[in-house]
Amino acid sequence: MTAVPVPIPRPQTLLKGLVTAVLAGAFVTQAVAALRPHVPLLVAATAVSLVAEGVLYRWQPGMLSLFAKSHADLTVRHVLRDLLLVVGLVRLGEQDRETQYAPLVGGLLAFYALHCAIQAVSVLVRRTRTLPVVTRNIDASALRLSPAPAVLLRRPGHRLLVFGLPSTAGLLVTAALEEPRCAAAGVALSLLAALTGLGALLLRLLPSRRPAGEQEVLDWFDAWLAGYRPTVGLYFSGGISSAYQANMWLEPLAKLGGRPVIVLRERFMVPRIAATDIPVVCLPKVSTLMRLEHSSLQVLVHPSNSGKTSQVLRIPTIRHAFVNHGESDKLSSCNPYAKAYDEVWVAGPAARERYALAEVGVEDKDVVEIGRPQLDAVLPYAGPPAGRWTTVLYAPTWEGWDGNPGNTSVIAAGESLVRALLADPGVRLLYKPHPLTGSVDPRAGAADRRIRELIRAANRDRSGPRPAPSPELISLAAELERLTAASSRPGADQVERMLLQSAPEPGRAEAVARVTAAWEEAYWASLPEWEHQVITDVRPTLYGCFDVADLLISDVSSVISDFLASGKPYAVANTSGLSPEAFRAAFPTVAAATVLSPDATGVPALLESVRRPEKDAWAKARAELKLRLLGPAEPSAQARFDAAVRALCAAAAEHRTRVAGRRAAELPGQRTGRAPRAVPPAEGRPPRVTA
Repeated sequence: MTAVPVPIPRPQTLLKGLVTAVLAGAFVTQAVAALRPHVPLLVAATAVSLVAEGVLYRWQPGMLSLFAKSHADLTVRHVLRDLLLVVGLVRLGEQDRETQYAPLVGGLLAFYALHCAIQAVSVLVRRTRTLPVVTRNIDASALRLSPAPAVLLRRPGHRLLVFGLPSTAGLLVTAALEEPRCAAAGVALSLLAALTGLGALLLRLLPSRRPAGEQEVLDWFDAWLAGYRPTVGLYFSGGISSAYQANMWLEPLAKLGGRPVIVLRERFMVPRIAATDIPVVCLPKVSTLMRLEHSSLQVLVHPSNSGKTSQVLRIPTIRHAFVNHGESDKLSSCNPYAKAYDEVWVAGPAARERYALAEVGVEDKDVVEIGRPQLDAVLPYAGPPAGRWTTVLYAPTWEGWDGNPGNTSVIAAGESLVRALLADPGVRLLYKPHPLTGSVDPRAGAADRRIRELIRAANRDRSGPRPAPSPELISLAAELERLTAASSRPGADQVERMLLQSAPEPGRAEAVARVTAAWEEAYWASLPEWEHQVITDVRPTLYGCFDVADLLISDVSSVISDFLASGKPYAVANTSGLSPEAFRAAFPTVAAATVLSPDATGVPALLESVRRPEKDAWAKARAELKLRLLGPAEPSAQARFDAAVRALCAAAAEHRTRVAGRRAAELPGQRTGRAPRAVPPAEGRPPRVTA
């Protein structure tokens, strides 16, 4: 019989079980010691339970929610711990100790009542600091913004541990020394700390100390819109890990003429938007979002689809363009949702053909080719590797939501590809996995970890000259941190960040671009040219990796389309199960690529073609495919993007003029909206009732 392998618990699971067992055992021991009574055991058990609480909050915060679901949250545990100490004190010695320790019990009850009061006031303070509009790069000082309360006052668990520690310590000392004054002093200190915290929070509820109210903020926002008069904006809604989809459009947006703005819907997204001088507004509520209808905003560009996109599409005075966050042969690049936009802006003719073939309802007249403005700065092909090393960038995509095994090569081919590359003594490998790798399929995450270990092992077997530590790199990193810092302290809340991230200093965006370019140059110079690298941080960027790579190996994704801007050789891993011919036919972006099988047998020949251009059979095909995917080199993609924005702004202005003319013709003499009136449909949009 074949033995069934027994799954081995992970170390993290074992640690959680150990902490839970220690905490439960400490409480049981404390109860036994209090009832016997046994002073040393009582003191030891209480001390162990306090240490276990500290471990929970420091290293196992995820366990706290499990305890709370079991109705054993920190408040219950703290009350139980102090109660057992009081029981132990009462059972020690004389029988009249109930009267002696009654004031201590009263003090503890008062402390817990204050703890509940602090929590209630903390919630009120948080509500006053939750504004209907969150901003960045805008002077919002008129809203009476102020620094956030101390973190300790906003976190009930940490607060109870810290404020309750003196009373627990005093009870412990009293149990050991039979000195009631120690317990009294501890309880008094806890009461004093709680009263001080409560007072600090109550002061923030005074009218002069709290931020502006909701209506005052909305009036201020309307005034800002009227004063700034935005013309074009970027609209974005998404999850925590999707900010890169908006960030890739920040620089093209900043280079546009007019007055750009970034419109977000999730509060957590505001600090995740990369450094920019463009004003950022977050409008969580639909009612607040609708205030854009009466602003000067004419065009919104959308780098992604989301459930909340449909809400902004209801605004008839704004024209909407879908720009996507990358183009590939995947179905997501021709999503039926795209027909909801006024126009769909694509990189080149290939995307136009893709929409036509997909038959998802996007009409050809609504497709505009603008190129990829982000790629204008990518360095072009300058010939084969000049030195000893051939730099290969392996940048696989993630597994996606649909479970298609052909989405990512990490699972089926990643390790084979990396082993084949590491076997070549002249290769320097740059491994840059997608940030979402392993988020859906655990196998992808496990394969990613094994690939990283292969690279670490290969580096241990290599040696060579290593550049001296670079003071310039450290200095540039510090300067970048100063220029792009999200806040001055970790405990800052949204209101404090609005105060700190007011209108940017003139020239900050240019300084960030200049320092970033210098940092990337210093970063690559600081690395040994023979050492393989795993790149997962925000910097260096993917496009920075393009510039230093001689070859890209990736999957069917926007990465290969973008890499074509360089004109360098690229290869695509075929994990779809299709033959190479069928694979090329199914995915046009692979037309000029070397197709690699999952066993990576084609890697040596691929490297030979990179080092010896006369063996590169795909050079001409790459140039032709680049034109199909990204459009012509002139005019530049940024110029085409700017022209598309101006044309759509003009269309929005004409639409407003037509609608205003129809209103004036239908309602002559009416100048104020005292009674609701129906507005006829405008260009396919549903009728609207306005006041």
